[in-house]
Amino acid sequence: MRVLVVGAGAVGGYFGGRLLEKGVDVTFLVRKRRKQQLQERGLVIQSVHGNAVLTPKTIMAGEKAEAFDLVIFSNKAYHLHEAIQDVKPYVGKETIILPLLNGMAHMDLLWSEFGKENVLGGLCFIETTLDEQGTIIQSSSSHDVKFGEWSGEITERVKKLEQLFTGCNAHFHLSDQIVTDMWHKYLFIATMSGVTTLFRAPIGPIRAGEYGQEIILRLLKEIAAVMRAHGAPIAEQIEEKQLEQINKLAPEMKSSMQRDMEKGQMVEADHLQGYLLKLAQQYHIDTPLLKAVYHHLKLYEQQRGADSKHRF
Repeated sequence: MRVLVVGAGAVGGYFGGRLLEKGVDVTFLVRKRRKQQLQERGLVIQSVHGNAVLTPKTIMAGEKAEAFDLVIFSNKAYHLHEAIQDVKPYVGKETIILPLLNGMAHMDLLWSEFGKENVLGGLCFIETTLDEQGTIIQSSSSHDVKFGEWSGEITERVKKLEQLFTGCNAHFHLSDQIVTDMWHKYLFIATMSGVTTLFRAPIGPIRAGEYGQEIILRLLKEIAAVMRAHGAPIAEQIEEKQLEQINKLAPEMKSSMQRDMEKGQMVEADHLQGYLLKLAQQYHIDTPLLKAVYHHLKLYEQQRGADSKHRF
């Protein structure tokens, strides 16, 4: 099975690299600068689960190649429209689309572009970043992917993917409830990214502060209320369960959005918190803490834009 990974950054580079390490036929769709890095240094992974230096196959948008069997979208949401256009020439009638983006807003776009029958549900849990040299730094005990049919059915094609993923140095889980899994991940990441960016701190000091537990739980409850109003199949008392999970995280744990802010990069405010606020307005649900998180992120985006103009 031929696999195309969209991007070779912190997420796609890691999971695609682990598949390549196993011997899977993997190609990375990359931009010029990343291609040069990979040609000069290889795909370099520094991980608590084992380091690797790999020689990947790459392709740039517009270059010719046959249709791939599996396309993994691992890019940030703000690059999705462009990524879809770049990928289309490499997608055939039988190509499986596996998105690993955070949130849910991207699914409608992928369905409209590729057909709902061709798009699986998917998500990942990992703490990873890319340094200035292009090395993938992976620091969390979790390096997990969940995937499955939207219907929950265990079809032949997902069984084949499960076989493809088995034996690589990362955890790939075939799920029969991927829709619930994705909403649960969305709740977790919207909360985790929300509090860590709002307070500009790793999770340890936030949850240990006088009002930390109250704030985290309140944000979880606000977001869960919106999701339930929208009909999302989330579990009862998921808020308390996820607070327990957050309390078990390593104290130095940061969200990827927080790391992006620290680097002065773009953030997925509209895709994550902004999408939830639109649903909250639709269902007339008051979410003051979520609004504060989003407002802070938009101020960061404005300042980032102003700084960029000043530099140039």
